[in-house]
Amino acid sequence: MKGMTLDAMAKACHGQLIGANDMLFLCAQGIVIDSRKIQEDYVFAAIRGDRTDGHQYISQVFEEGALAVVSEQPLNIQKPYILVTSTKQALKDLAAFYLSQLDLTVVGITGSVGKTSTKEMIASVLSQKYKVHKTEGNFNNEIGLPLTIFKIREEHQVAVLEMGISDFGEMHRLADIARPNLAVITNIGLSHLKTLKSRAGILKAKTEIFEHLRENAAVILNGDDDMLSTITQVQDKAPIFYGIGTEKLQTAVYQEKSVFASDIENMGLNGIHLAIHIGSDTFCAQIPIPGEHNIYNALAAAAVGKQLGLTNSEMKAGIEQIRTIDGRTNLIHTDSMTIIDDCYNANPISMKASIDVLSTAQGRTIAVLGDMGDLGEKEHEMHYDVGRHLAQKGIQVLFSVGTLSKDLARAVCEHNPNCDVHVFDTRNEMIGELLPFLQEGDSILVKASHFMEFSVVVEAIITT
Repeated sequence: MKGMTLDAMAKACHGQLIGANDMLFLCAQGIVIDSRKIQEDYVFAAIRGDRTDGHQYISQVFEEGALAVVSEQPLNIQKPYILVTSTKQALKDLAAFYLSQLDLTVVGITGSVGKTSTKEMIASVLSQKYKVHKTEGNFNNEIGLPLTIFKIREEHQVAVLEMGISDFGEMHRLADIARPNLAVITNIGLSHLKTLKSRAGILKAKTEIFEHLRENAAVILNGDDDMLSTITQVQDKAPIFYGIGTEKLQTAVYQEKSVFASDIENMGLNGIHLAIHIGSDTFCAQIPIPGEHNIYNALAAAAVGKQLGLTNSEMKAGIEQIRTIDGRTNLIHTDSMTIIDDCYNANPISMKASIDVLSTAQGRTIAVLGDMGDLGEKEHEMHYDVGRHLAQKGIQVLFSVGTLSKDLARAVCEHNPNCDVHVFDTRNEMIGELLPFLQEGDSILVKASHFMEFSVVVEAIITT
């Protein structure tokens, strides 16, 4: 890790370095918070969590070869450690310091829906030209972002960093660490409404990122989003907008989309064929994963790629090489059926998008849906609205689980009496009825918010 001597680390996180003696200028090879991941010459940051306290593993990590630890409490050991007031704050300070030592481009991604899939698409495109480090999984919060940054190495040329928030001020703290060269916002949807209250609140919280951009940064926004399209200037520069079609932005009438899609052919579960226009250039590509929302992911990736000097052929290759990841519109083909595993998380926009994907599938279409969390006072209304959408799409069977999903099921019954609706209070009760119901040729969507733990449902169907 470039520049990460114990002396520099202590100064960066405003800590007191104790017991280092002649080790002041030894470099850490990595920083972790999980004692099981310690390696020779790594630094262990002892985090106090809800389930465990990292301080109880300090002796163990030194036995495993740790160089030093970061601690919130004085230690009675003859080993080097950095004493700090808050290990969590120290983690953020160290990440910001480490990133400042590196010569690379930072792409910061946020938005209500599609952050992870957009991150994957951008990384796939940029990998055609650069050595890219990207956020793993959903390590996108105030602990996950620093851990992602600590894995960057000197050979990396671009870091694609996802940033997720649930309250005001969080983006200030995340973006102050990342300091993006390019900022991408996917959309302003309906998530974390308990804290952010409204889409206007979500817009305010997400755009905190603008106050922490590097000099001459580029801002890339979804121009088909009615709220993002109102943004006219960031750091005295016009944003770069992307979207579908050539029509002017809905509210910023003097702005146009610099990157847009046309000639879209939805091929169901086989993906989407489209033409992508960037200024005077045009290229055609085949997105190999289903869902029209992936058009926006590809356009965002093309916009970033253009800014970083990729050719049309490189962008095309990156788009066509994208693959799904577990829990996010991941297609699983068993011997007898197709599972659309989209169970990592859910909100009204992503739920509707997944239902749209299911509606293009072959065979009997079955939606296995659970509650969506963190929607605020209109949560019942939003579940009902998703149910109405499912009814309009003609999905043949619904298995729903949870208190809020009863509103979803009620809407389906009212708007499509031909849909075979099954309602359950618990996930395990539902699984017991679902498995014998399935038959050869079925296409099954599995989706709910993370707390519903619907990965258990996916695993049960696979192993049935």
